[in-house]
Amino acid sequence: RSDGHPAPFHLQYVEIGNEDNADRETGSYEGRFAQFFDGIRAKYPDLKLIATTPVTTRPADIIDEHYYRRSEDEMAYHANDYDMRRRLGGPPVFVGEWATRVGDPTPTLGAALADAAWMIGMERNSDLVIMASYAPLFVNVNKGGMQWPTDLIGYDTLSSYGSPTYYAQKMFSNYHGDEVLATSAQSVPSREWQPPAGRGGRGPAPATPQQTPMPQQAPLMFFDATRDRRTGVVYVKVVNRGSTAYPVHINVAGIAAVEPAGEAVVMKGEGPQDTNSITNPEKIKPVTVRLDGLSTNFTQTFPPFSVTVLQMKGK
Repeated sequence: RSDGHPAPFHLQYVEIGNEDNADRETGSYEGRFAQFFDGIRAKYPDLKLIATTPVTTRPADIIDEHYYRRSEDEMAYHANDYDMRRRLGGPPVFVGEWATRVGDPTPTLGAALADAAWMIGMERNSDLVIMASYAPLFVNVNKGGMQWPTDLIGYDTLSSYGSPTYYAQKMFSNYHGDEVLATSAQSVPSREWQPPAGRGGRGPAPATPQQTPMPQQAPLMFFDATRDRRTGVVYVKVVNRGSTAYPVHINVAGIAAVEPAGEAVVMKGEGPQDTNSITNPEKIKPVTVRLDGLSTNFTQTFPPFSVTVLQMKGK
């Protein structure tokens, strides 16, 4: 009240702990989770309770998962992981911390493209992934002010700027429907990459020596589609991480026609190392362009190093 907010906050979720999978004593989180769960649920039965690691002592409403990837290819390689996650009645997922850690103090365009690929995977699986939050959010760009790379928004005493990943998140926030559409693709380009030894999610690598993993294929293009059931607008998101412009033939099934005029929101750059800064805060940002010639069968070229949201109106 003294800070000017007399009304109660409409709190809906409480997370019990943080990254308690790192406990030295096996099973200790299970007991603590049960104590907090019982105490909170008794007084606030409507609150959704989040566990930081799988638990069996009480039925967590949501599970929090963290993913920090050390390269663009590593994030791209894992971006479709939730497609393979089995749905067996377990709790939905809150991806409470995640980032492609490439860029200092804020992400490069290459990191933003990998982040957009990851967001496409989450959006396509939004029956399972119900919430997500990039981390960390802010970074002081003055010398000595950074604690943890890579961060979403940079600031100094007088100004701030959004990173390419910030603008990618803004695109995903502003342009999406309320229904996920079925999608499929053929001949998706990829490139070979070498997975690093150790863990790619969170925490330190194991102390025991590990063999060098075999090279893997990291996709260069990602896609999904959603539809606004009220307006009929279809949003097709496409990420091109490659250095080549790719013409993509798009076939829209299930509707009679598509209006020939539409829009595309495009964020692109000259190379994966492009980025924003205090002195050049909008070097990389989305622009909106008009599209003509749309139909249920058309070809659209996606520029290199780009995130694109096509907006089409179905009839």
